[in-house]
Amino acid sequence: MMHRRMLLGGLAAAPLLGATAARAQAFPARDLLGVIQWGAGGATDVTGRAVTPHVEAALGQKIVLQNRTGGTGAIGLTYVHGLPSDGYTLLYGAENPLLYKVLNISQLDYTNFTPICLLARSVPVIVANKDKPWNTLKELVDDMKRNPGRIRMASTGPGGQAHVVSTMIASTGAFRHISVPFDGEGPGLTALQGGHADWMTVGSGAVAEHVRAGRVKALAVFNETPLPSLPNVPPATADFPELARLMPWGSFYGVWAKKDIPDAAREKLVAAFRTGTANPQFTQLMTGNGNVVMNTSGAEAEAFLARWQSVTAWILQEAGAARTDPATLNIPRPS
Repeated sequence: MMHRRMLLGGLAAAPLLGATAARAQAFPARDLLGVIQWGAGGATDVTGRAVTPHVEAALGQKIVLQNRTGGTGAIGLTYVHGLPSDGYTLLYGAENPLLYKVLNISQLDYTNFTPICLLARSVPVIVANKDKPWNTLKELVDDMKRNPGRIRMASTGPGGQAHVVSTMIASTGAFRHISVPFDGEGPGLTALQGGHADWMTVGSGAVAEHVRAGRVKALAVFNETPLPSLPNVPPATADFPELARLMPWGSFYGVWAKKDIPDAAREKLVAAFRTGTANPQFTQLMTGNGNVVMNTSGAEAEAFLARWQSVTAWILQEAGAARTDPATLNIPRPS
């Protein structure tokens, strides 16, 4: 009798196990949602929209992209975190969440997510409105020193690329400027071209075409050497050699999902994004704009994120721009 009950129980459980396996195999059974932290036209948006069609082909489903801006990217991150952990919602983000706790922006950050794919990283380009008189980074800095609090910098908020790079540059000699916040690099670039801001720092992938077309004026690349995509733009170290100790540094763009999504969903997403990121059309677009294709996930991505966070958080701490000591957050000082 006992053996018969065990057999019947096993038979009853078999359909349930089969249904679970079928659901895992079926992922994704419907369209996915991709939430972009930043506004249209910025580097995160451009990179995400460029890779997504190739990912969709590998995944067999559409990824509906939606820009949810605000709060230095925290609005989009919080929205994704509040949705079910089923793998059907993805966060298209950049580096900012790694600094949320240091800057007291949010208690959520990338520790609540898993990196599906780090797509690419960029080199920051310091650009100005084309009608401004500056032709070099030094001329801009000297003007800000002569006119403290009068020159307007377009920014994506605390912890964004413009904020961090301006902090790094100010380490060579203090200056004051007005920081004008925008919901991403795209809106910031639009404002810069319209004369509503004077200068900003933008990822090479978002700004290279604007520079080549003469819509904005490039003063320097935040790098030790010129970029192949912008060969006539000098490195920031030409004017400020002491900045070399902070390089290489720049933004990066990737796709995250909630930490506790099913393993089967994670595996399929990682595989699809690996395939999509390797597509020659995407890689050519990235390298043509001065980006470096990364295409990493798992432990390799986690190690990159930890290193970036360590270096940047302690730069802000040393400059007096951090609101919470990185040491109290267990962020190690870079070696």
